[in-house]
Amino acid sequence: MGEQEKEASLPSKDNFSEWYNELLQIAKIMDVRYPVKGIYVWHPFGFTIRKKTYSIMRQLLDRDHEETMFPLLVPEAEFMKEAQHIKGFEDEVYWVTHGGTSPLEVNLALRPTSETAIYPMYKLWVRSHADLPLRLYQIVNTFRYETKHTRPLIRLREITSFKEAHTVHATWDEAAWQVDEAIRIYTEFYRRLAIPILSSRRPEWDKFPGADYTIAVDSLMPDGRTLQVGTAHHLGDNFAKTFEITYEDSEGEQVYAHQACYGVSERCLAALISTHGDDKGLVLPPEVAPVQVVIIPIIFKKPEEVLAACEKVAEELKDAGIKVKTDDSDKRPGAKYYKWEMQGVPIRLEIGPRDLKNKAAMMARRDSGEKEQIPLEDIASTINATFADIHKNLYSKAEAQLREHIIFCEDLEDIKEKLAHGIVQTYWCGNEDCGKAMEDVIGAGILGIPDEQPGCKEKICPLCGEEAANSVYIARTY
Repeated sequence: MGEQEKEASLPSKDNFSEWYNELLQIAKIMDVRYPVKGIYVWHPFGFTIRKKTYSIMRQLLDRDHEETMFPLLVPEAEFMKEAQHIKGFEDEVYWVTHGGTSPLEVNLALRPTSETAIYPMYKLWVRSHADLPLRLYQIVNTFRYETKHTRPLIRLREITSFKEAHTVHATWDEAAWQVDEAIRIYTEFYRRLAIPILSSRRPEWDKFPGADYTIAVDSLMPDGRTLQVGTAHHLGDNFAKTFEITYEDSEGEQVYAHQACYGVSERCLAALISTHGDDKGLVLPPEVAPVQVVIIPIIFKKPEEVLAACEKVAEELKDAGIKVKTDDSDKRPGAKYYKWEMQGVPIRLEIGPRDLKNKAAMMARRDSGEKEQIPLEDIASTINATFADIHKNLYSKAEAQLREHIIFCEDLEDIKEKLAHGIVQTYWCGNEDCGKAMEDVIGAGILGIPDEQPGCKEKICPLCGEEAANSVYIARTY
């Protein structure tokens, strides 16, 4: 397959929006042609990536959480209970008003998120301090009437893979610890995907409706914008008061519980695709690749001997728990390379008569393009060691890219200019009116306040000139 055909198949990643949309189709991640705006269909290949990715999340949560499932439909009376929460979602709710041709006595909301579906049950389940902490999660679809420009995996009307955890605690401090723990879980989750993230506390006007505060994690996209890929909310006792979630403490008193909730959607897959992919297609960390090794027989003589050797290597790798595919189709080797590179297979093995003579295989890495001959003896251990190195390399490259795109600025005009290249870190007085005015002037949002602060002594807010209270990230976002 010639270079011209390759270029015609997938645009350059420099044109990120076009590259992203084309890659989802060509690599068989999602089909965007479903006849409802903002709703898409998973291809089996993409769904396998999703399944492997969410299995990591389940591993991390199952240490001390339990998985469950709550209903999709929420009665209007329950949904409308928490006024501040509803105000944040009222324009995004889909309502079910009829059963068949008959109007319903009670309208039902399709969950945009599940607080109002879960907390009426928590009222029944939580009785005493012995029931706490309660840590449950579910991975479900949610629906939001998104009126902005929709984009697969990023901005949807049906979020097909929303992981939401909802926890109940005896005290405010215990709920705060759980929020921090959620961010630690997310950091580990994204580390397993070889994606570096930034954690920051959202400004008051951007926190989750009804929460005391919100901490979120963001990844860097190839065009310099950021993508929010996880949130954790301290709910205080706000929802407990609304839904009457109380417990009997050690002294026999009924006390309002404190809560946390935290979520990750399939935006994690958008980050995975966008962070590592290149002009040839997907680049997948081995842990989430549907096919981890593809074997390409190089047949120009001794076909039976070559195919037998390929099958023997494939069986050895399968026995070691490696997902392997032998491509013995009639396509030319170049066409096979192109196909499997597009689908992000971490390692390609080429085996031909010359390799058999040397008792070896030619190994090509998708992440770096490096090729080397490796011995067939104990090939599984060589492959597994290479997997570890691929993951390390992917994370190191992504982390270097992120750090390159965080620019410290203290001047307003400089901030505007540098935002075109990535994330700006600057100072802020902490005043909400000033923060919102700064967003208007700059044309981008205050992402949040990072945990690691450079020190604000003798530093000033670039807009109002008052003494700085914090440093903040500012970015253009999806």
